[in-house]
Amino acid sequence: MARMFGTDGVRGVANTGLMTAENVLEIGRATAFVCKRAHCPGRRRRIVIGKDTRVSGYMLENALSAGICSMGVDVFLLGPIPTPGIAFSTISMRADAGLVISASHNPYEDNGIKIFSHNGMKLPDEVEDEIEDIITSGRIRDLRPVSNEVGRAKRIDDAIGRYIVFCKKSFPNTLSLEGLRIVLDCANGATYKIAPIIFDELGAEVVPIHNQPNGLNINDNCGSQHTDDLIRKVRETRADLGLAFDGDGDRIIAVDEKGQELTGDHIIAILARHMKDQGMLPNNHVVTTVMSNFGFVKCMESLGIEHTMTQVGDRYVLQGLMEKGSVLGGEPSGHIICKNIHTTGDGIIAALQLLWVMQAEKKKLSELSQVMQLYPQKLINVSVSDKPPLEEVKSIQSAIAEAEKTLRGNGRILIRYSGTQSMCRVMVEGPDAAVTESLANSLARTVSTALGGL
Repeated sequence: MARMFGTDGVRGVANTGLMTAENVLEIGRATAFVCKRAHCPGRRRRIVIGKDTRVSGYMLENALSAGICSMGVDVFLLGPIPTPGIAFSTISMRADAGLVISASHNPYEDNGIKIFSHNGMKLPDEVEDEIEDIITSGRIRDLRPVSNEVGRAKRIDDAIGRYIVFCKKSFPNTLSLEGLRIVLDCANGATYKIAPIIFDELGAEVVPIHNQPNGLNINDNCGSQHTDDLIRKVRETRADLGLAFDGDGDRIIAVDEKGQELTGDHIIAILARHMKDQGMLPNNHVVTTVMSNFGFVKCMESLGIEHTMTQVGDRYVLQGLMEKGSVLGGEPSGHIICKNIHTTGDGIIAALQLLWVMQAEKKKLSELSQVMQLYPQKLINVSVSDKPPLEEVKSIQSAIAEAEKTLRGNGRILIRYSGTQSMCRVMVEGPDAAVTESLANSLARTVSTALGGL
């Protein structure tokens, strides 16, 4: 049976499968049970809940809250707020956990639940597995506090204001955003109210787009995965840059003043170079995932910065940062962790750090982005009927070896299974587009033949 928790929490189509009100209530009950026996005995437990702007968020918020209260744990409802805002609120409100109702960059039909521990960090795999076991085994089905032991729920009206202050404090007091025109694509999601306020109060001229959520338009041809509108608006308004968040605000993608898109790799490279120059990069080290572009690898080599790659998922980036004593890491998708500021990926804070570099060095974003050059990349998703260990499939390993001979160290190959779908992802990066595409197509055919394409 597939694991309930994927790379980033539980996710699915709202009101079906794992995302029914009944199942979400059980997730609330199991999470509350784990929190009650975890730490700080002798006081009432509390869990904060926040959400993005999906129409299904109302239904799931009520179910989750009911499940938690039924276990004798109190609930603080924050309303629409970015995922990193929930991590911050969990810490600042001394809560035992923080739950996010969101499917991140997915379309509005989907929804999901992410869980932060009391320290504002994603739950480790073993705790997620325990929550799943509690639900599937039914071992707390008859554990029901009564009378005054039942939990209470109340809304917190100033959570957004607290988070705004937290974000603004991450930008140097000696600088401002005066003189900058910034286009903000809020993806009709959780940043729709907060982001324009923050950048405006720091002095920028803000041009917001996709900041009118109606429950159905989150991530709809907008946000960090769909930057066409942002690029057009930057050019139309002659803005200094554009910033695109995803639906729950933990990703950031930037567009320079010329309308060129920068990935998370670009942003991390810009921050890493500046932080190294300022003596602010502990252990001279950054952490990214295996999805980082080969151009980023070459960039780190040229800057003399140590670089570690982890498996996909910002939780694994954070784990790598903690192990290496580093503070900067992330993913090309725009999950960027500034661990000296926050415990999780935060699109607004990462954007403010990028603007800090621009203002401190008095350079345009197009100038700063020259620190690295993207290598051509080809990604092919191959449907498979089985998922044997790839290292044991001789035909695939032989094909990889031949392809690596062609690249001669000037590129890379990554073949891995999807964590949530019956797919094998074939990615090739090489010195030019033609070679890259040819190798990717050849490897994809080998994978399809070897693994019985569906």
